[in-house]
Amino acid sequence: MLKKITLIKLLPLCLLFLLSACGQSNELGEPQLTPEQVSLGFFEAIYVDRDVDKAKKFVSADIWDVIDHYHIASAVQRNVLGLSMKQVTMSIDEIDIDFFRKFTDDVTVIVKMQGLKGGQKWIDDRTIRLHKKGNTWIIVEILPEKGRIEG
Repeated sequence: MLKKITLIKLLPLCLLFLLSACGQSNELGEPQLTPEQVSLGFFEAIYVDRDVDKAKKFVSADIWDVIDHYHIASAVQRNVLGLSMKQVTMSIDEIDIDFFRKFTDDVTVIVKMQGLKGGQKWIDDRTIRLHKKGNTWIIVEILPEKGRIEG
């Protein structure tokens, strides 16, 4: 009888452990990134780290080809994103995803950036669309600029 009670108590703990491990990392054991983390990772790679190769891991094959063509971060800023800036800080301004994020495969994220453009303080934003492929979010589109916020 004692063994039966012990097994009954251990079974929920084992199930809880297995469920908590499911879906939390990719095949390589790396943690899954949220759409917000992917978005900020991409822009930080381009504007802060100035590392195009680092930015490539966040984008689809089409965008990968485009940013690879420009080779350097300043060219990607100018020609792909249409915004050359230095000393940039960024944050998520808006995301069209809610509590049901597990049930959606497409999201739009607006990243707000503050920094220097031509030596002057500048605040602007860029909108990107992400798609979930498997358990990974990737940037599939950089939406056209809507206009300047502040300068």
